[in-house]
Amino acid sequence: MSTLTIAIVIAFIIGYFFIAIESVTKINKAAIALLMFVICWTLFMIDPGQYISHAVGNQVSQAVSEVIEHHLGSTSTTLFFLMGAMTIVELVDQNGGFNFVRDTLHTKSKRALLWRIAFMTFILSAILDNLTTSIVMVMILRKLVSDKKDRIIYASLVIIAANSGGAFSPIGDVTTIMLWNKGVITAAGVISEIFIPSLISMMIPAYILSLSLKGSLTFTSSQSQTVAASDLTTFQRKVVFFLGVGGLIFVPIFKSITHLPPFVGILLVLSVLWTVTEVFYYRLREKEEKGAMQKRVTHVLSHIDMSTILFFLGILMAVACLETIGVLTMLGEGLDQAFSGHYYLINGIIGVLSSIVDNVPLVAGCMGMYPVASEGAMAVDGIFWQLLAYCAGVGGSMLIIGSAAGVIVMGLEKITFGWYMKRITWIAFVGYLAGILCYWAQNLLIAQL
Repeated sequence: MSTLTIAIVIAFIIGYFFIAIESVTKINKAAIALLMFVICWTLFMIDPGQYISHAVGNQVSQAVSEVIEHHLGSTSTTLFFLMGAMTIVELVDQNGGFNFVRDTLHTKSKRALLWRIAFMTFILSAILDNLTTSIVMVMILRKLVSDKKDRIIYASLVIIAANSGGAFSPIGDVTTIMLWNKGVITAAGVISEIFIPSLISMMIPAYILSLSLKGSLTFTSSQSQTVAASDLTTFQRKVVFFLGVGGLIFVPIFKSITHLPPFVGILLVLSVLWTVTEVFYYRLREKEEKGAMQKRVTHVLSHIDMSTILFFLGILMAVACLETIGVLTMLGEGLDQAFSGHYYLINGIIGVLSSIVDNVPLVAGCMGMYPVASEGAMAVDGIFWQLLAYCAGVGGSMLIIGSAAGVIVMGLEKITFGWYMKRITWIAFVGYLAGILCYWAQNLLIAQL
């Protein structure tokens, strides 16, 4: 490993450390992530030739620009998906669309609410995706739980349940989508064999967290009422809800039909919903009713949490630099040499690492390192690939910045890295290990039959 490579890794580690102690420094994590992104790539430019073979002479600038633009393009698809999903969910919420969902989950028991939130998040994340589901559930939690201390416990469970639910579905997580598109897992195979381990990885943390919740929820007068949505008729509110939530469900279908990236589907849903709500509010716009104006997309867009978006940009582009200099590939090869043939250990460690760095380049590195075999653990739907889907998805729950769901919940509920690590990390780790053991026992049982 060259001196320059070591310097880039150190810059990343220092930046990651300051993100971790945000609650102590009071410096917004987005600022640190952006600084880390710029420093890593600036160091990269000292000698890009050692990482990009065709970066020679006058072609250096062009070659580096192509690499950065490639990674920025991949990152932007995630950012546009995130912004679109956040806007859709907020728009549905502003117009009272989640009132009946909230009423369905409504209960005075803290523990009963926890289990309802856990199972609904688990199921929805498999149908939609863990990122969108996390946004929806946090919005609902804000209507149900007024106490901040209790709400961040529920929100932490949303992260765990969303990642667990996304792991067993071919469309529930970015990494499972990658593995599915690559053809190393099938939809039927991953659902049938990863469902129970994923369920276990959610239920055990939910049970542990339920022990810290006692008593009943207290509701304020504002919570006991539905979202003020008198500007629209009941029919119009239902149209907004079904266009929004139904549109989110339609996104993976749109992707399978058109083969376009998911963010294109999200933007399609947003544009249709935007047009429909503008038509609904045309009469109100003529009357210049201020309350109605605040529920239009133009106003909702101004309330998008840009600090979370910029944090995502910074952290993903910094990780992209590590991927470009080959550190992630070296790490994967090192794991293969140290634990050759021990697929449970290799994937278990990859899962832990996915809570530290983005799981997308980790999974991408694994797909590039390990060829698909005709039979055995490395075959299609083999132990290695199914475990990789589980570990890369569920492992991200161990740290709050280890998954897209964690990052968005962190931004929405202002949960600190330190609080999550102290209170939730060990709980998520127990569930993670239990799921791996369940998968091992499940395969052992199948082998004996």
